[in-house]
Amino acid sequence: MTAAKVTDALKGAVPPPKLRFTFIDEFRGLIGVMMALGHAQYYMNSAWLSLDPIDPFFDNTPQFLIRYMGYLCAPGFLMMNGAMTYWAFMRRRKRGITRGRAILDFVERGVFLVLVQWLWVNAAWSGFDRLRLDHMGIIATIGISMLLVSLMVEWPWWRRGLVALACFLIHPLLLQIPYDHDSWIHVPMQFFIDSGDFTKYPLIPWFAFACVGSVMAHFWFTVWTDSHRPDERAYKSMGLGLALVLAALGLRDWGLAYANLFPHEGWFTYSFFLVQKYPPSLCHQVWFAGAVIFMVGLFAWIDNRWPVLRPLAVVGKVPLFFYCIHIPLLAIVFRRLGWLPYHGGGVVESLWTWVGLLVVMAPLAIWFGRVKARNKSWFVRMI
Repeated sequence: MTAAKVTDALKGAVPPPKLRFTFIDEFRGLIGVMMALGHAQYYMNSAWLSLDPIDPFFDNTPQFLIRYMGYLCAPGFLMMNGAMTYWAFMRRRKRGITRGRAILDFVERGVFLVLVQWLWVNAAWSGFDRLRLDHMGIIATIGISMLLVSLMVEWPWWRRGLVALACFLIHPLLLQIPYDHDSWIHVPMQFFIDSGDFTKYPLIPWFAFACVGSVMAHFWFTVWTDSHRPDERAYKSMGLGLALVLAALGLRDWGLAYANLFPHEGWFTYSFFLVQKYPPSLCHQVWFAGAVIFMVGLFAWIDNRWPVLRPLAVVGKVPLFFYCIHIPLLAIVFRRLGWLPYHGGGVVESLWTWVGLLVVMAPLAIWFGRVKARNKSWFVRMI
């Protein structure tokens, strides 16, 4: 895209800088709350004594559902991050900030997220009993994906779409590369392609989600603005999302080994829905990209009518803070202090743990949201 075209796009396509998309905050809040459920059951649920996260097995529906709810979270966070990177970058350009300066802002943010992963999140999982610098995770992957998306924001949306599609289609082929898990080669292989001790979130397949989010942001924020017909954003998002989910169902049944790392035991069995997440199969990527797009459209439709989802925005406005605080709270209570039995309960106990966690986290999220609105310091802005 030429500089003149970028300027023209910025003149008419980008809404005023102070505009907030409430439905995005609400959806981010939903996946934050669902993530908290997944983490609460991780610390409480005795199923984790024998559960392999790479190859999970469930023997009953409640255990399946409480685990499966979390499958939406990582794709949701990556796609929302890609979408908001697009929005924030274009807003900076509208204010006259140069492309280079805008990119540096996202480099700074990306590096900050990697450091948060290394210096805080990795240690938080154990209640800060050790510092672990040899592990990447979802926050680091989000940070690096943000940086890469910022380099492509001013490309036409279809070019970014092609990058995402290429990542989706090439990743299953790259997974066939053999390597020694005990050798140094496991670091670059797991950083980019596979899942293991170094990271469960390899860059290529998860960056693709962020790239899809940046493509959808073009339509959510600049094209489907509901100005041509009511609920255009909602209906077109739900339609596209449903089409992708249906395509994923076809891939699950007919995609063979290329689209699925594990076979299934029949339609509507546990194994049919529990598509491989670590690393994500092609079926997983299409399935949950569609689910996120559909749900964002649904949230936009609901938000146009009723404010019932507004409480979720409390979490959605401060997602990094919520993530970084609720994990050590769980770890300290369960692992360091032993106030609750670590891996000592079931589904019901996990749900009660989740409710208690939200009771504690809700006022903290409200408080930090107010701090962030008032305090414009660098550190608070990064969080």
